[in-house]
Amino acid sequence: MGTPENLSGGTGGRREPLRFDQDASATAVDMDTAIVLLGAGVTAITHPLLYVKLLIQIGHEPLTPTVGTTMFGRKVLYLPGFFSYAQHIVRVDGKMGLFRGLSPRIMSSAISTMVRSKVKQAVPAEQAEHVSNRDDLKTSLRKVMKETSHEMVIQCLSRIATHPFHVISVRCMAQFVGREVKYRGLFSSITKIFNDEGIGGFFVGVVPHILGEVIFLWCCNLLAHFINTYAVDDNFSQAPAVRSYTKFVMGIAVSVLTYPFMLVADLMAVNNCGLVAGLPPNSPIFKSWVHCWAHLSHEGHLFRGSSFFYRRVPVTGMALTEE
Repeated sequence: MGTPENLSGGTGGRREPLRFDQDASATAVDMDTAIVLLGAGVTAITHPLLYVKLLIQIGHEPLTPTVGTTMFGRKVLYLPGFFSYAQHIVRVDGKMGLFRGLSPRIMSSAISTMVRSKVKQAVPAEQAEHVSNRDDLKTSLRKVMKETSHEMVIQCLSRIATHPFHVISVRCMAQFVGREVKYRGLFSSITKIFNDEGIGGFFVGVVPHILGEVIFLWCCNLLAHFINTYAVDDNFSQAPAVRSYTKFVMGIAVSVLTYPFMLVADLMAVNNCGLVAGLPPNSPIFKSWVHCWAHLSHEGHLFRGSSFFYRRVPVTGMALTEE
């Protein structure tokens, strides 16, 4: 019979890889935890901004527009900006009212982080390699398409997993319009939606949301690739620095073009769910997200809520007089 020392020595060669795997696993878990906590903090800080944006998106304008003058001397009506709108929410619901619907968003952020981490582990992407030579355009384009396809899969799975919480958060915030209390806690909201609408109720508006994110991802990556390949010369001394900012700049530009998809997704999450904000006369009842898009396009509201600080009343032919 072997002694404990012998047993330890006999298996010592097997324990090192195990210990290494455990350390790597613990490091990955710690990293995911840190990302979840960081995401929760950022979500909480930015929530009032998104809350005001959501109320503007659904067309709730409780404050009277003010008469202003453009730089050309033309009188126009300006709607209140973020700070005026936020002050109105505080007057009605108090400071904590600015955080209505926060808990589903934090849950959504945490689940998104975990889903992305698991998918990346299950389907690892190939090692990224920068190719700047124009002779290798086909090779580099193939790599960009493969990497973008991998990112698209992760993004779609993440959106499907988190969209139910997005719907709950949007409806919690939209209750401000009619002062309802149908959606309070996270679990009670889940039960409410399941009983009233079934599983489909958790995924209203998911199609335009996914389409917008996929279009954004492909346009941003491909535009950045072509600009870095054709417009930025390798002989330019600052070429690496310019290339590092290309995707960021393209992201800002493309996000403007894909904003209507996000707007339609948010409106569909509220539409005909029993809340005042999603029923006539505040909102038509839409048969589909395409119907919603067509209505917004006809009214000229496809970019409603895209601006916080420079909002004109979308009317024409109005005579303005100062009091």
